[in-house]
Amino acid sequence: MSSLLLQLAVLGVALAAAALILISFVAFITATKMPHLHQHEDEKFFLNARGQKEALPSIWDSPTKRLSVVVPSYNEEKRLPVMMDEALGYLEERQKQDPTFTYEVIVVDDGSKDQTSKVAFKYCQKYGSDKVRVITLVKNRGKGGAIRMGIFSSRGEKILMADADGATKFPDVEKLEKGLNDLQPWPEQMAIACGSRAHLEKESIAQRSYFRTLLMYGFHFLVWFLCVKGIRDTQCGFKLFTREAASRTFSSLHIERWAFDVELLYIAQFFKIPIAEIAVNWTEIEGSKLVPFWSWLQMGKDLLFIRLRYLTGAWRLEQTKKM
Repeated sequence: MSSLLLQLAVLGVALAAAALILISFVAFITATKMPHLHQHEDEKFFLNARGQKEALPSIWDSPTKRLSVVVPSYNEEKRLPVMMDEALGYLEERQKQDPTFTYEVIVVDDGSKDQTSKVAFKYCQKYGSDKVRVITLVKNRGKGGAIRMGIFSSRGEKILMADADGATKFPDVEKLEKGLNDLQPWPEQMAIACGSRAHLEKESIAQRSYFRTLLMYGFHFLVWFLCVKGIRDTQCGFKLFTREAASRTFSSLHIERWAFDVELLYIAQFFKIPIAEIAVNWTEIEGSKLVPFWSWLQMGKDLLFIRLRYLTGAWRLEQTKKM
């Protein structure tokens, strides 16, 4: 009996090793190169408040604003106004109190099929195109791809990515700014502050089904085991970057959809960019684009492939130069 058990154990290990080799091979041969930042001709411009085309700036230009806010938006005509009203109300009040504070809000319409661009453009007309700009992508790239397009067209010394649903209270940007400042001195002027909902985990578990709780813990384990250590909440869409950290990490990003946050932080830790995790106020907003089971399954596959593709050399990280 013991001999049979030993043989079964050896067979199990051999099958597991073969499966890992097969998955690694699939991950390697299906790895795409870093998505080329191809811009359709219409994506190189934004419309000013008078409806005239103006060329977009570049992340490689010197900053001219204190803060850029990048808002990825896909079919957000209903939820976007609430977020924009809160954000611009806060930013305008802050500018009144401190005239040296300058900002811009960049709404990136990620190939929406509704009136997202038109809704966003009304804010451009109200506040002026120096403060609000709308980039309309010709086709859907995914949240990570949309944010990257916005970041690469930003003018801020610091760059905030914020979700269009307004789930995070916008004044919490001050908490991220403090967290960023506490990381100084910044190596090569690079640092990141991540908004976090980890402190709300117990409360959210009470409201979730056992199945969704199991998926959440499984995802957290995979993130920790495969990719990112020391960050409890990688998925909060409220993150603040120094300009240098944004250009370095997004220049190296391969994934443009759900798991892009994890690869982004994996890249940051590879380059030894200091990261602060800051608790923020967060409220779940109806209208999520995530389909619980399939989205978690997709993200789980992405996490495994992120790790395998870097381990096998399909993807490489190098000290990126000006693009």
